[in-house]
Amino acid sequence: MEFNRNNLHLSNSLYLRQHGDNPIWWQEWGQETLDEAVRTNKPLFISIGYSSCHWCHVMAREAFSDHETARFLNSNFICIKVDREERPDIDQFMMDYIVSKTGSGGWPLNVFSTPDLKPMFALTYAPKRAQGGRESLVEIAKKVKLFYDKGNKITSFQPTGKTPRAVPFESLEGMLTRIYDREHGGFGHSQKFPPHSTLLFMLYSLSYKESPGLRSMVTATLEAMRLRGLNDHLQGGIFRYCVDREWNIPHFEKMLYDQALAIWYYSLAYHVLGKEEYGDMAHSIIDCLDNDFSWNGLFLNSIDADTDHVEGGSYLWSYQELKEILGDDFDTFKKAYEVEERGNFQGKIHLIRKNDMDLDHMENELLEVRNRRTQPHADHKFISGLNGLVIAALTQASIYLQSDELHQKAGDTMNNQLDTFWIDGKLAHSMSNGHVQKNHFLYDGAACLLALTMLLERDPAWKEQMEDMLEYVDSFKRDGEWLESHSLDFLPVPASWHDNPIPSSISLAELSIARANMLLDEPNNPARYRSPHSYDAYNINAMLRNGICSLLEPVGKKGMDRI
Repeated sequence: MEFNRNNLHLSNSLYLRQHGDNPIWWQEWGQETLDEAVRTNKPLFISIGYSSCHWCHVMAREAFSDHETARFLNSNFICIKVDREERPDIDQFMMDYIVSKTGSGGWPLNVFSTPDLKPMFALTYAPKRAQGGRESLVEIAKKVKLFYDKGNKITSFQPTGKTPRAVPFESLEGMLTRIYDREHGGFGHSQKFPPHSTLLFMLYSLSYKESPGLRSMVTATLEAMRLRGLNDHLQGGIFRYCVDREWNIPHFEKMLYDQALAIWYYSLAYHVLGKEEYGDMAHSIIDCLDNDFSWNGLFLNSIDADTDHVEGGSYLWSYQELKEILGDDFDTFKKAYEVEERGNFQGKIHLIRKNDMDLDHMENELLEVRNRRTQPHADHKFISGLNGLVIAALTQASIYLQSDELHQKAGDTMNNQLDTFWIDGKLAHSMSNGHVQKNHFLYDGAACLLALTMLLERDPAWKEQMEDMLEYVDSFKRDGEWLESHSLDFLPVPASWHDNPIPSSISLAELSIARANMLLDEPNNPARYRSPHSYDAYNINAMLRNGICSLLEPVGKKGMDRI
């Protein structure tokens, strides 16, 4: 391989190909690249991101396209681009490192490392030139190189995988209440991510025992997510998160895992809380899956935040544009949506609902106009674990929404999933550009095992596949501890406990094993509860293992005892 050039045009990853024309000599992760760093004694500059990430695109246009920055990096580092969705083990290791040093992380995630994979310094976004108190990427790189050249002792970083402390079940609601945003719903008082695992935990808790406090928190959060800016009111589906406390303006990427989990808890909320709008919301997200994510029997990974380098460009409206399109209906439209002439995002309008007025004909008219615009790119990467999460969500929605069609869709998707990814008794991770990536990760196996347990409840024909997947998931345990990956070209990485915001690998593994044991009439060990919000997916597993919920079919609208 030639290392004095950018080789990303050869990659199967859309994210890596997006950086294929940078002047930086980017390489893919691989043993040959790592060996070259050792041979030349050059430190590594490892940049991690994903194809739908807005700030990844910004850095690609700015610092990564700057020739001065490229010259310094090319001369002094081996530069590696990593698609975090293809290599979650590398991403998790480096994210653990930056969080341990700074208390937070994000993408793009940029890490300077020794040739033998000892991280030295990590950062997220850096500008092309110093601005607003931020140093430029090239200034940071020069300081790191000077530190390395001085022969400073650099120790190995070891993620601990430390088990979080146990807490009593009775204290969980109070702990959630302390971080709940009483004014706007959700948790915390800054940007708002949909709290997927927490919503599921609260809904399952309500199915076990009524709590006005939990009911208030879950209802207000579901309403904010449904009515405000997180929801794509015209096309269905939810965006990744909102940048503000009020749930007004999202980062506009749509991720497959968000759609899957939202389908699960909105259909569950319809059953537990009895509100028709929650069933409608679940159906609208399923429509988004079918129209925007479905591809050849599986579901693609994500839809970009940007259109032609404009964040949210496909989704935004001018005041005059709405007025001209809607004509005589415009005044009625303003009764249902927050529409101000000055706009709410960079002078344009992102649609936020005020109420549930029926405006289907107006919304369909706007969607027709929007669909004629240039659309954001979709990443046609297919990840086995995330497709497993979709299958699990569809099985649950099929029960709560009473739809045999959704159950059939879940089964068909699982057959396609196994045909594509189950190879020689192991579950491959992803497929991009027609190429199946044969790395193996706990998350994928655990998510697919969970889905198989749900399919088996209704159809005994899935028993053999479930038992095979159960054996595969067990192979990720070493000396009683879960490992995230079986990767020959990277360090062993302890599996994560933390929901961020999707359920953690450990939570999915423990929950899926508990369900499999119940279906096989095997005993389950009790489990202790962990701090809520960070570990709520594990707390669902604990509820199941401790006998609070079971596998029984739900009965009636007001209560259920099923996970």
